[in-house]
Amino acid sequence: MRDRASLRPLRLLTDSVAVALMATMFVSFLLQIFFRYVLNRPLGWTEEVTVLCWVWVVLWSAALLLSDAEEVRFDIIYSAVPRGARRAFVIVSSVALVVLLAISIPATWRYIAFMKREHSAYLHMRFDILYSIYLVFVVAVIVKHVRLTVLAIRGDREVDDEMASQAEALEAQDDALKSRGSS
Repeated sequence: MRDRASLRPLRLLTDSVAVALMATMFVSFLLQIFFRYVLNRPLGWTEEVTVLCWVWVVLWSAALLLSDAEEVRFDIIYSAVPRGARRAFVIVSSVALVVLLAISIPATWRYIAFMKREHSAYLHMRFDILYSIYLVFVVAVIVKHVRLTVLAIRGDREVDDEMASQAEALEAQDDALKSRGSS
């Protein structure tokens, strides 16, 4: 993005939420260990907090923190083809992902709304609130991939640079593995 500096406060906020979720999960985990193995009085709510924080931090981070270059992908073929084919791969895969996720939104919304009736065992939190992060994830991924598709169709240098850096990183990994094997 051209105006990355104006997005820094938003990035700081999203990073802070992820850090708070990880810290809460860690403290809850330590409490569970202490109460279970030292005091012999296990706490049920700590497991709920740990699982809730884990689900939220994974989906929150995947939706709002990871760049496209940081996402896990199977790119053996991708890195071996010319730039034009890579651009086609980006367009086809992004369009497919957007279509599939967009089709899933109504069912996702209905399921989350249905889960309003259910509550967690110890904290009595409504499951619609707990699962709402998935809808945030779906919408954020759709927005990301619509943007990526538009950039790829326009032939934007940002997509080219990212594709080149991914290919260079793969080549560096291959070189490192080869040098380890020969030593």
